[in-house]
Amino acid sequence: MSRYDVDIEETQYQPGSGNSVLLNKLGIVDAEEMNEVETYLLVKLYEKLFSNTVIDDEFSFQTIMSWHRQWLGNVYSWAGKIRNVRMWKDDFEFTVPRQIGPMIDDFESKYLSQIQYVDKMTTEELIAFIAESHVEFILIHPFREGNGRISRLLIDYMSQEAGYGLLDYSLWDQNKDFYIASIQAGLSGDYQYTARLVKGVLASEC
Repeated sequence: MSRYDVDIEETQYQPGSGNSVLLNKLGIVDAEEMNEVETYLLVKLYEKLFSNTVIDDEFSFQTIMSWHRQWLGNVYSWAGKIRNVRMWKDDFEFTVPRQIGPMIDDFESKYLSQIQYVDKMTTEELIAFIAESHVEFILIHPFREGNGRISRLLIDYMSQEAGYGLLDYSLWDQNKDFYIASIQAGLSGDYQYTARLVKGVLASEC
């Protein structure tokens, strides 16, 4: 089965890239170069967001879509838009496009509406909140590309609002198999493994 089964712009690759780079506005055909560009632009977005000390009391999924558009809007035409294609990771399929809207509504109600209160949470409550919301965001996988990095940005925003600093995710990168398994466990509502990962990165800021 193809990873993407809808022939629209989101599925297309940059000519000359050997299907290794998505169709982009910059004409980049080298995957390493594209990764460098995306990383640089993400750093600039971090600098912009975390230099602003104003708390967003009306945080919504539109906020996250705006982040994605600010990050990749000069690179991809679909930046900041909810994906319209089905996506898989190995044999695991993320939320199908027709269900993304309702899932986002539920995500806003359960998690995004509560961000303004994270500074009132105990450390254990914060760990549980971040773990559960992270799993659910990854399972939704709302964007064509960049979901993992946007999800970490969201965690960093929560951490910052709760009075902690930006987090070091090297522990997650060093334990990718455990991370993937923890996300899959979340399908059945088991967030304990992701909570262990969150506790590991948050502990260095406590």
